[in-house]
Parts: sequence; structure tokens; C-alpha cells
Amino acid sequence: MTSAGGAADPPVRVLLLGRDGCHLCDTARATIEQVAAELGVGWEERSIDDDPDLRERYAEQIPVTFVDGRQHDYWRVDAARLRAALS
Repeated sequence: MTSAGGAADPPVRVLLLGRDGCHLCDTARATIEQVAAELGVGWEERSIDDDPDLRERYAEQIPVTFVDGRQHDYWRVDAARLRAALS
């Protein structure tokens, strides 16, 4: 899932790993959506349930966020910290 679809979308800089039914993932998604919209940054979400390797590696840490390909945080997303990482 991405924040929007189309040729004019900004490059994806934030990746959220989560799963359906995860309340922390819902909260993280809302924070990422807000910060990404403020900064004009692209983001996407992947479910660890769709990839056995991701599920094995991150099952105890979801949601996990990556910024520019590097792990940024897990369990919670702090808006100020995410903004700083994207600046």
C-alpha cells in the first residue's frame, strides 16, 4: 500500500512494516500519513504476513519503520523524530 498512486507522486522514503489487526500499526500509519503529507514525502506499507522472512525477522517489533532504507523505529512512531529524520 502506498500513500497515493500516480506518476507525480514523490519518491518513497518511508516504509512501514505491519500486519492486519495491529492497533500499534494503525497508530503508526496515521502518524506517517500526517508527517508524509506535511513534508511531501512518499511512503508505503507492507505486511509481514506476506513475506515469511519479514515475519520471522520483525514479528516481535511491529510496527517497524524505515527511512531511506534504514531502520528508524519500532513499536511506535514519534512524529517529531520522523520529521527530523526526513529533514
